Amino acid sequence: MKFRLILLLALMAWITSCNPDSDGMYHSLQGFTQGTTYHITYQHPTETDLHEQIDSLLKRFDVSLSSYDSTSIISAINRNDVGVKTDSMFRTVFRESRRVYQVTGGAFDITLAPIIDAWGFGPGQQQELDSAMVDSLLQYVGMDKIFLVGDLIHKTDPNVKLNVNAIAQGYSVDVISAYLQELGCRNFMVEVGGEIRTRGVNSKGNFWRIGVDRPFYGNMIPGEQLQVIITMHNRSLATSGNYRKFFEKDGVRITHSIDPATGFPKESNLLSVTILCDECMTADAYATACMVMGLEKAKAFVEELKRVDAYFIFGDDIGGYQVWFTDGMKKYMETP
Repeated sequence: MKFRLILLLALMAWITSCNPDSDGMYHSLQGFTQGTTYHITYQHPTETDLHEQIDSLLKRFDVSLSSYDSTSIISAINRNDVGVKTDSMFRTVFRESRRVYQVTGGAFDITLAPIIDAWGFGPGQQQELDSAMVDSLLQYVGMDKIFLVGDLIHKTDPNVKLNVNAIAQGYSVDVISAYLQELGCRNFMVEVGGEIRTRGVNSKGNFWRIGVDRPFYGNMIPGEQLQVIITMHNRSLATSGNYRKFFEKDGVRITHSIDPATGFPKESNLLSVTILCDECMTADAYATACMVMGLEKAKAFVEELKRVDAYFIFGDDIGGYQVWFTDGMKKYMETP
């Protein structure tokens, strides 16, 4: 599960200072959505409070893509309701999910829903799993089994189901960001569940500074121990890691990074992946895929991508932490 990035910025109250290069007051909003929290700071040219509009936008998002909302489009598709029409939000996420599925060789796959549920990381019923049970569920996994034709979804098998949690939060950040830009906001930071997109500068006229937690088991308080600070503007950032969302069974730690190739949690020394790119939904999906790939494959993957940078934290043989990052990430990094 993607863990919360720490915003090195006061988000709990109205910010009254103004950027000397722009008009309007900085405002801060916070709330709950998609089973997590959101924090938004923006500079509006007419000093408008956008809390109601943002909440309305997020509710429309949930009605499209939340598998925890029984009335949503994705829930209806998973139930095989007749004649369910998709909306533009669903189609955008589906198309990007298929693209990422293809470029990652299947490491990112939104049809993993039956197995995610069976392991207890989704809205479905957790099951007692063994290899035979996992193999029986894998026959329903793969984006070659589901298609978008116009505004309708077609499945090769009714047991195929979708879970877009590994890309939807990132997309919700993009949706809010696009809305703010439409309103004329030149400077903002949008964070939903740890996925972030920024534009321009903060209220002090500086680029936005985002902290990434050190990924050790038991570090459940965001911001308590930071590994690195990322200074960014006009980019999106997402982080994925296994150290906060897991459970233990018979002394074995079961993490939420499920490998679509095997149906089992991925065992790897890769502890945390932070991706920096243009669209937040893309960063979100790539971060998830890299966790599934493991360290070496993920390195090779991100180095081939254009306008994408990465920061990996992994464990070494003596229980310590090591980092690897792309050359382009260097200019964004600061020591906590």
